[in-house]
Amino acid sequence: MKAQIVAVCMWASLGLWAQEPVDATGTEEHPWSEYLNEVMTADDADSESWEQTYETLCELEQHPFDLNKASREQLEQLPFLSARQIEELVEYRDRYGAMKSPGELMMIRSLDYNARRLLTYFIYIDEHEEDDDKHRLLQHAHLRNELMASGRIPFYQRKGDTDEYMGYPYRHWVRYQLTYGDQLKAGLVGAQDAGEPFFAGRNRLGYDYYSYYLQLRNIGRLETLVIGKYRASLGLGIVINNGFSLGKLSMLQNLGRSANAITAHSSRSENYLQGAAATLNLGKGLSATAFISYRAMDATLNKNGTAATILTTGYHRTENEMAKKHNLHALKAGGSLLLRRNGFHVGANFVYTHLDRKLQPNTDILYRRNYPQGTSFINGSLDYGYASYRLSASGETAIDRHGHLATLNTLSLRLGDTWNLMALQRFYAYSYASLDGMTFSEGGRVQNESGVYLGLSWQPAPAFRLSAYADLAYFAWAKYLVSESSYAQDYLIQGILQKQRWTFTARYRLRMKQRDLPDKSGLYARWEHRGRLRAEYAGDFFGSTTQLDGGYYDYEQGERGTMVSESLWWHYHWLRLYAGCGYFRTDSYDSRVYLYERGPLYTYSMNQYYGEGIRYWVMVKADIGRHLTLTAKAGTTKYFDRDKIGTGTQQIDSSSQTDLDLQLRWKF
Repeated sequence: MKAQIVAVCMWASLGLWAQEPVDATGTEEHPWSEYLNEVMTADDADSESWEQTYETLCELEQHPFDLNKASREQLEQLPFLSARQIEELVEYRDRYGAMKSPGELMMIRSLDYNARRLLTYFIYIDEHEEDDDKHRLLQHAHLRNELMASGRIPFYQRKGDTDEYMGYPYRHWVRYQLTYGDQLKAGLVGAQDAGEPFFAGRNRLGYDYYSYYLQLRNIGRLETLVIGKYRASLGLGIVINNGFSLGKLSMLQNLGRSANAITAHSSRSENYLQGAAATLNLGKGLSATAFISYRAMDATLNKNGTAATILTTGYHRTENEMAKKHNLHALKAGGSLLLRRNGFHVGANFVYTHLDRKLQPNTDILYRRNYPQGTSFINGSLDYGYASYRLSASGETAIDRHGHLATLNTLSLRLGDTWNLMALQRFYAYSYASLDGMTFSEGGRVQNESGVYLGLSWQPAPAFRLSAYADLAYFAWAKYLVSESSYAQDYLIQGILQKQRWTFTARYRLRMKQRDLPDKSGLYARWEHRGRLRAEYAGDFFGSTTQLDGGYYDYEQGERGTMVSESLWWHYHWLRLYAGCGYFRTDSYDSRVYLYERGPLYTYSMNQYYGEGIRYWVMVKADIGRHLTLTAKAGTTKYFDRDKIGTGTQQIDSSSQTDLDLQLRWKF
């Protein structure tokens, strides 16, 4: 039966590949998602910041900005652009004036074919800018309202639904947003996780989570103003970054650039600031950013009333989870002063945090000994860099209130038109304390790590790209599951070949992490091998992706994991159909596999699988007239090696799990 299911998926794909497109009116939705598949690794799939990156790209796709008026800050929202590409785009506009058509992007030497193609999904060029009457009409046409309602219906029952959860088992959220060109964005988001009370208990105002925001851009010297909930990123993120992720492959793609960005928080994640933030253009290449935030946060409390841990899951389904809701308040203030001139930039960044409860983790546990503690935290940094056609360098060096150091520095070289080399060095003292820092790391924290990363990309022709990196890291202090100093190694090579409508990808990754021996007498090296083969066909009317993922853990007897998957899409005028299926088999959770699949708009779907089973799903998107879009997705995960799924309150007494996602979008 299992072999038959896989065979059906493959034959369905081959049947579509054998056809010729008969209509060119359809276009694939989220064509940029191949960028995420190209640069995302298994570690990135577990990162909440990648979900924010996905939602940011969805937002920009639905509301592209005018390239001729885009600020450097807006361009820095695009994670695939390097510092030299942004510098050349801005310099080209300053020298030659507004672009007349997307074809002018070919004049930007550092923008290769793939960067130009990705860029066109998120920008537009106003070809009528010189005609005031037409321009006013065009701007009026950019006044848009969008109302969206989404929900998930489970066809199963979790243990918590009958025992502990205070709400019903349905997950749902609503989103309203008003935009006017590139200048104005205002919105409201309300979200509810399955099991959380709705218009009851502490959620008497309805949803468990709300986000509200007003954002203004490019009004005189005001580059950005956000009131409400927002995200802030300064420098390379050592001091503060709750924006997009900096994974190892994406770091190679954007060549380690820094980003100073203030953006409205229109997603459902708990990683945000609340208050007001602004960036001002002071002239002559000088800009200033300032922000202030006061918000409630979830925390686990100690018996003496101090906070043991700050929580970011956002779950409030049980009495125990609800007791942790909003019992810690944080005041944060900071900003930066940044000077850019002739390709150089230097900036000074500052963040102050005050908590109304003392943060006091359990330092009796060795690896938590140096976790941030106290009620007040101060972090300051200098970020610096230079970008030209051949050379790009950037860095940030920070200290905390006790003088502990953290620094990250990158250097990239363009050798001819085909080679890019990149080197990255970081040192994060094991006592460095930052509550908002997030940047390049192997251990997941801006603390207790030093290392060197070397990357290479080679593109001898637009149709072929080769990327590779080597990363060596050292951890001076203990880590989770490691009770002494340790090392880690990470190597990856990836090749991508494009031939007409086909894209072929091959990837191999080798990693080593040290772990404690069972008797704590020393460390052993745990090696992990992961590979991927992928073939994608994208026509005008339909497309297909075949993917094989595999992994091997060199641990005791060795553990293996494999998944073969197939996904299809078909578009015709107002109707879009998507389907996918996959078979997975792994020896344990450690050898689990990951798979990205399409979902409703603004819904990130990167799932992990372990054990043995199949995953299959189908999604329909229908345009009802010019203003309404209805999306429905049904997906099932069926396990062959168990009769229960999950543990604790999430336990499902069945071998299969089926969900139905519904979304209605109204644009007016």
